[in-house]
Amino acid sequence: MQFCKNAFMKQLHYLSGILISVFTGIHLFNHVCSIAGADKHIEIMQVLRLFYRNALAETILLAAVPVQIISGISLCRKKWRATGGWEKLRIWTGLYMGIFLLVHVTSVLIGRAVLHLDTNFYFGVAGLNTFPFSLFFIPYYGLAVLSFFGHIAAVHYRKMKCSLSGLSPENQSKAILFFGILFTVVIFYGLTNHFRGVTIPQKYDVLIGK
Repeated sequence: MQFCKNAFMKQLHYLSGILISVFTGIHLFNHVCSIAGADKHIEIMQVLRLFYRNALAETILLAAVPVQIISGISLCRKKWRATGGWEKLRIWTGLYMGIFLLVHVTSVLIGRAVLHLDTNFYFGVAGLNTFPFSLFFIPYYGLAVLSFFGHIAAVHYRKMKCSLSGLSPENQSKAILFFGILFTVVIFYGLTNHFRGVTIPQKYDVLIGK
């Protein structure tokens, strides 16, 4: 019975993880587009929203979040004392992503339903670029992106059994981590570098206590 339960949880975790990973990849791509400025970021977001912000897709994505968190906690309860570095990375990055998803999705829903804001570029950069809020938001967002790639790297190491292009599974996972670090730097460059020339609409001042 316990084996069946674990197998079911693993399947739920895998399927919800795939859905969330696809959306996260699209979302991070959108953030990279901020290198071209706020207008370009919002323009591309409007196109992408046609695919993920409709009743069916959004319902599935929102349902996948608690499934991912609950199944993840259930699967890692007996692995707190994991000794391998990649296994520890998998557990701790998964935990951080679970916390981040819970907080981030809740804040976005509140922003839309309660504050009546479009949760676009300005919703994300208001706190990120305003001191002292940036002291929280920089590590908050930075660790989220790094945890995403770290989790993928750890899972890849666990699943991969052979070398590819001369790279061992460990080196492949290290390459994913390195790419994640570079990707994080690029995203932060886009979300902060152009901020000096961007005027945040007044209605977003509520996010920074103005």
